[in-house]
Amino acid sequence: MHARERHHATRDTNRIVRPFEWGASFIKEQANGEDPRQLFLEHTESVMKRSEEFYALPEIRDYKLAGEHLSWTSVVQTPSVENNTVHARFFSTSKKNSSKEKRPAVLILPQWNAQPESHVDLCRVLNRLGISALRLTLPYHEARRPPELERADYLVSSNVGRTIQSVRQAVLDARAAVRWLREEAGYNRIGIIGTSIGSCTAFLAFAHEELIDVGVFNHVSGYFADVVWRGLSTQHVRESFRDKLTLEELRRYWLPISPIPFIPRLLQMPPRPMRFIAARYDLTFPVDLSDDVIAETRRHNLPLSVAWLPCGHYTSGEKPWVYLDGWKIASFFKKRL
Repeated sequence: MHARERHHATRDTNRIVRPFEWGASFIKEQANGEDPRQLFLEHTESVMKRSEEFYALPEIRDYKLAGEHLSWTSVVQTPSVENNTVHARFFSTSKKNSSKEKRPAVLILPQWNAQPESHVDLCRVLNRLGISALRLTLPYHEARRPPELERADYLVSSNVGRTIQSVRQAVLDARAAVRWLREEAGYNRIGIIGTSIGSCTAFLAFAHEELIDVGVFNHVSGYFADVVWRGLSTQHVRESFRDKLTLEELRRYWLPISPIPFIPRLLQMPPRPMRFIAARYDLTFPVDLSDDVIAETRRHNLPLSVAWLPCGHYTSGEKPWVYLDGWKIASFFKKRL
């Protein structure tokens, strides 16, 4: 299984080792002359004290639904113009319920470098179960990808500040999508499912958005930095950090975009069912990192269901494991929404 994982990870030949950059301007305007290490430490301290402000969502006035295509302007504006418009694909059920009945919908956040048809089959499975689905395009993906990129390199990169901004943007885009489902489309039971990087951003949204009723997180880990540092899929990013900073430093700087420090925050919110899905032969989200976040969540006595897949990260998208993964996701929503 590990050999298959390594085979899949080396198929793409367009991974680029980009230069290391602090990217202080992505988290603070007019940061010239400041010690970047001190600046990022202060940023982490500030966010962790008031994360509800860091992940606060302003009002959005320009949602546009044309057929199954939903778009709006992202509340985070980046130097890449294409990335500043959010796109999502809406899979509505044909069944029309009365306002007093359950109207379930699920927001879907795909994996890093997902292709346009990724997770579409899951959307259709959910539709057959009577659940509408909204598939979100992550920052720098598909129509949001600027012309200088072949991959969505700016979402997870060796630019410390840009990565923070990009993940924050993904979280706020997810919260905006949830708001549309609830307030514009009229759904009264909302679930969220994220895969890989989508799992991380989905959890951060779940921890800051009470409109989400159920969460499924497909491949899980506690610290963003540890996955990038040790994961098979991000070795080209890790290479850029060589001799520039340590794992301990990066873990601290990227704490605001890591799930594990926000687990206690869930205790301040109404209890909501969660399912963590992990793969026993995962080299991208190393298994011990999944074990750690599962243990920490259980330590807080949160309502958690855990499902282990007998495959790896990439192979979870292959037959027959993709069917098992899909069943673990869809059945949980069918029961809990």
